[in-house]
Amino acid sequence: MVMDVHGRDLRYFAAVAEELHFTRAAERLFVSQPALSKQIRMLERQLGAPLFERDRHGVRLTPVGAALLPHAHRLLAAWDAAREAVEAAKAGQRTTIVVGMSTSPGRGGLLPAIRSRFTDAHPEATVKLRQVSWEDSTAGLADASSDLAFVWLPLPDPERYACVVVAEEPRLVAMSQEHPLAAREVVDFADLLDEPFLALPESAGVLRDHWLALDARGGRPPRIGAEIASTDETYEALVDGRGVCLLAGGNAPLIALGGVVTRPVHGLSPSRLALARRADDHRPLVLAYARACRQATGRS
Repeated sequence: MVMDVHGRDLRYFAAVAEELHFTRAAERLFVSQPALSKQIRMLERQLGAPLFERDRHGVRLTPVGAALLPHAHRLLAAWDAAREAVEAAKAGQRTTIVVGMSTSPGRGGLLPAIRSRFTDAHPEATVKLRQVSWEDSTAGLADASSDLAFVWLPLPDPERYACVVVAEEPRLVAMSQEHPLAAREVVDFADLLDEPFLALPESAGVLRDHWLALDARGGRPPRIGAEIASTDETYEALVDGRGVCLLAGGNAPLIALGGVVTRPVHGLSPSRLALARRADDHRPLVLAYARACRQATGRS
């Protein structure tokens, strides 16, 4: 039984069979004509039969060559497909994944902990962190400009996303240090009902409602003092006294700077920070980053 015919030999054979001319086939393969002829003779010896008839009229396939050609084409096509699959898999391992966020998820070294676990498993991969305006509560997931994202729950269309909750934090109230309620150590939410609130853009949808605490207002509509789309805008609006706002406990250091204070609030459920991905996105690197997040937060 004939064994171990090399793909190179089949490729040389197919080129000659298609050109029916050794010199043209050699030029197409970027090899010398003598080297090509030598390889064809070796293949014929291995198969135990001539593949081509050569005479002064030209080159023709023998019956054995004609029988081999369609199988050679299929084998070469399968090998080309296999090489493409391998290259695609290698490229997938090198792919940069984009992680969106509206504010840094900092929180006790969370990002470095995830990165170290992820890069240990995929040292050739690159993670790009991307800051996204608060106008998009999905931090780029909805329009696929981010592969994963650190987001505050709830998300619009929650069935579209798979989430790993990485932190649960109380909702605090931030206000100007000149505000009458700033003198209190703890504020009851009932005392905030008539206050003007800083609100996320309307495009933030259910997340805007969450930070306005619609769930605790008993149907009473909020007063909107201003809209905010960044940490800087929030700080400036608070210092100007345009309203108060709710924020997660872990974000207090970003806001409680000169002229702004934060206070605990009675009567509110906690906020939840999550790493989210699109539920139908099963790319290996995306799943690997989510797995590293679960490991880093002890939620695996």
